[in-house]
Amino acid sequence: MTELLPGAITTAYAGGQLLLTAGSGVGILTFNNPDKLNAISVEIAEGLADALTALRDDPAVRVVILTGAGDRAFISGGDISQFDKTRPNAEVAARSAERFRQRQGLLANFPKPTISAIRGYCLGGGLGTALNTDIRIAAHGSTFGIPAARLGIAYGFDGLSKLVSLVGPSRARLVLYTGIRFSAEEALQFGLIDRLVAPDALWSTTLQIARQISENAPLAIAAAKITIREILRDHDKRDLQAIKEIGTQCMDSEDFREGRRAFMEKRTPKFTGR
Repeated sequence: MTELLPGAITTAYAGGQLLLTAGSGVGILTFNNPDKLNAISVEIAEGLADALTALRDDPAVRVVILTGAGDRAFISGGDISQFDKTRPNAEVAARSAERFRQRQGLLANFPKPTISAIRGYCLGGGLGTALNTDIRIAAHGSTFGIPAARLGIAYGFDGLSKLVSLVGPSRARLVLYTGIRFSAEEALQFGLIDRLVAPDALWSTTLQIARQISENAPLAIAAAKITIREILRDHDKRDLQAIKEIGTQCMDSEDFREGRRAFMEKRTPKFTGR
């Protein structure tokens, strides 16, 4: 996959269980725990915060893709073998859940566009991770579900609010009460994923979309992301000032002038994010 990014550099996190590859305006986070179907270990969860911070602060990266190593799983959920350590009782579980929520919050509130490229199992915390990205592209044959009821786990507000907002309360109840696994075709029908492709087209499709995003004006993309975020909030909690400010930045930007010039000159614009 990463060979399609010329000059890309890869950095390992969590002892190699999480890989960050960046090049050509695109950052790729690969959950690299294939022996456990890319289950999120404590180490991966900690590394994810560091990797997301690095991608956030890298001005050369304009869009981020999340994917899983191998063909069997995107992320199969949390690493159950560590549950005796991370969730032995309610008190410890609450602390672990809060740390996980904070790290997932970095992804949910990430300032740059994010895409999940899903193949194979996308379960539990894996589905929660995918729901925290802006766009979800999946391959035929992928499997989705939240087995919390089969494990005695209560899901928190943040994770379930994303699920309910996408599929509605009735389908959310079906997914959570039964713990059933459902197909990629059903996920598309439910509205959990945005595009469904053949397995051998997953990466090329995802990378094409990422490149299209990276070639557009970063401030305009940021304006869209901020505005959509505020639309989804309760009316009395919307930050209309943030929308106004990013709109002003766009209109005063060199990118806006470059876009106009490129249109008149019938050429591809070169945006800098300024």
